[in-house]
Amino acid sequence: MTGANRGIGQALVEEALRRGAKQVYAGRRQPLAHPDRRVTPLTLDVTNAAQTQEAVEKVESLDILINNAGLGLYDDLSDRTALERHLAVNLFGTYGVTQAFLPLLTRSRGAIVNIASLAALAAVPLMPAYSISKAAAFSLSQSLRALLAGRGVRVHAVLTGPVDTDMTRGLEVPKASPESVARAIFDGVEKGEEDIFPDPMSESMAESWRNGAGKTLERQNAALVQAEPVTS
Repeated sequence: MTGANRGIGQALVEEALRRGAKQVYAGRRQPLAHPDRRVTPLTLDVTNAAQTQEAVEKVESLDILINNAGLGLYDDLSDRTALERHLAVNLFGTYGVTQAFLPLLTRSRGAIVNIASLAALAAVPLMPAYSISKAAAFSLSQSLRALLAGRGVRVHAVLTGPVDTDMTRGLEVPKASPESVARAIFDGVEKGEEDIFPDPMSESMAESWRNGAGKTLERQNAALVQAEPVTS
């Protein structure tokens, strides 16, 4: 799990332990010791390819990869650097970690869980660079879902609404607790939900998304992979 130091990431670690996980690898830029021996801290900056590879070498087996590391800053799209920083973490970080751990997940026929946001479906104008990067990460999740199905690897996208974390501290809106979101994420994975809506705000949109034109088109496009396998 990346981004395991606070907020949703920390709550996911605790929820995994509560559900009886035998081993949890907690990736953080600055790893911290955890009192539970089942937690193995990993030094992992998702923008650092060398650290990612070193982390892979320390993991013997993997059933679920949770890409939670994220960056969310307020901006107005006047600075290209801000957009590049968000894409480096939220898109390319997710991509790089997934590719690095994919052999382990293929071996276990495991699952990938990408923590996205409702901002992937409708931009939050106060955080446009974040919204753009999460939309890209959601598209990555949909693409991987189709491409990896033949290997038995499942891909879940988590579309969160406002959660009570450092990232949303400046937003005066109702927020879900990280703990409740973590529980809903694991519930969604266990139920096999491709797109997980883990809080009250996102859940209110779940049915319309799952039965809507966008999801129907995703399924139609995914069928193209089965009809015309991509070879390299």
